[in-house]
Amino acid sequence: MPLLRTLTLRDVVLLIVGTVIGSGIFLVPGPVLRNVHNRVDLALAVWLLGGLLSLMGALTYGELGAMKPQAGGLYVYLRDCFGRPLAFLYGWALFFMMSSGSVATLAVAFSTYLRQIVPLNDIEAKIVASAMIVVVGVINVIGTRKSANVQNVATALKVAAILAMTVVLFALGGHSSATVTATTTQTGTLYSGFGLAMISVLWAYEGWQYCTFSAGEIADPQKTFPRALLVGSLVLVSVYVLANLGYLAALGAGGAAASNRVASDAIGAVLGPGFAKLISLAILVSMFSAANGLILTSPRVYYAMAQDGVFFRKLAEVHPRYQTPAFAVIAGCAWSIVLAVSGTFEQLLTYVIFTGWIFYAFGALAVFVYRRREPDAERPYRVPGYPVTPILFVLAATALVVNTVIAQPARAAVGLGLVLAGAPVYFIWNARSKRQAKD
Repeated sequence: MPLLRTLTLRDVVLLIVGTVIGSGIFLVPGPVLRNVHNRVDLALAVWLLGGLLSLMGALTYGELGAMKPQAGGLYVYLRDCFGRPLAFLYGWALFFMMSSGSVATLAVAFSTYLRQIVPLNDIEAKIVASAMIVVVGVINVIGTRKSANVQNVATALKVAAILAMTVVLFALGGHSSATVTATTTQTGTLYSGFGLAMISVLWAYEGWQYCTFSAGEIADPQKTFPRALLVGSLVLVSVYVLANLGYLAALGAGGAAASNRVASDAIGAVLGPGFAKLISLAILVSMFSAANGLILTSPRVYYAMAQDGVFFRKLAEVHPRYQTPAFAVIAGCAWSIVLAVSGTFEQLLTYVIFTGWIFYAFGALAVFVYRRREPDAERPYRVPGYPVTPILFVLAATALVVNTVIAQPARAAVGLGLVLAGAPVYFIWNARSKRQAKD
């Protein structure tokens, strides 16, 4: 039974925005400023460059999605272009570490922020985190349309809250958001710090590519998919830059750099500590929406892997009543709960999040392969600025990975090791699938 194509342009735009805006914009600006030694110009440049990089990736993936509008998205592009082993490694990392770890991170952060409103002990916090995952999972099991409706409302609320917060910070803040803090830092250290800041910013932008996983449920995907990626990316860049300018207006460069909870501190600075709880409510909605977006999209990769015979067969089934990949949703949520309760998501994400950009680079390279291998294939949308746009994206993604390997070699080695640990699993699964096919 195929998945239903029920997602419209509005749904996909809000899915992109809602999945990307989680907790990052409320937490990351401080560490970004510290990494570039309080240089406001460089910090804003990082946010703009990160947005530009994401936009180039979105434009590139728009061609892939319009050409291959199937459930699984990036997994399908990698599989059909570079073979099943590479695609499996991506799906392996997504299931066991990247997506599940991100959902666990959002759930734990959800319970942490809820503590500012409702007292919770450690056990209660874990129960709340698990319950949040269960609620989002149930919504996604009972219908893609229902999940999309929840996503639309939650995303609209959080974007409105961020924009309202920014207006308040601009109106009442006493600092110039254009201040540039002087620094005598050596150029090499500044370059390295810029690279580390970029990693934090790209984590805040992480998720725009997840909508590719739901391409099999998008109505008129050849037109809808590339348009949604473009519009969603532009909205994200605008919201993030405006929010950063608001933080700077309220706290100044030094105050924003010193904060690990910059949104709460900024609101507290202009309205008083009591109003800081208001931003906690916006953050709760934001994290719920981001988790919903992840669970709405990622299980489509597990579904596609199971259809290929390299993952649990049950995950390839579509629920006869709800017409969703229900077992894939349940499996992803169950593993996220394990990570959230055990706390291991922190270590996993610390090590493997940068490896996602290796796969994103391969995804962009697939555009060149398909253009050469299938020159006459139907391409209702072509990436603007080809070949420059995908080349720049691949080069930027490569630079990000290389900078991580140089700056944090131990972390990079562990992350790559965890991803490559899926290689023997693939060959075992693939061999079993071939045996079953013969029988």
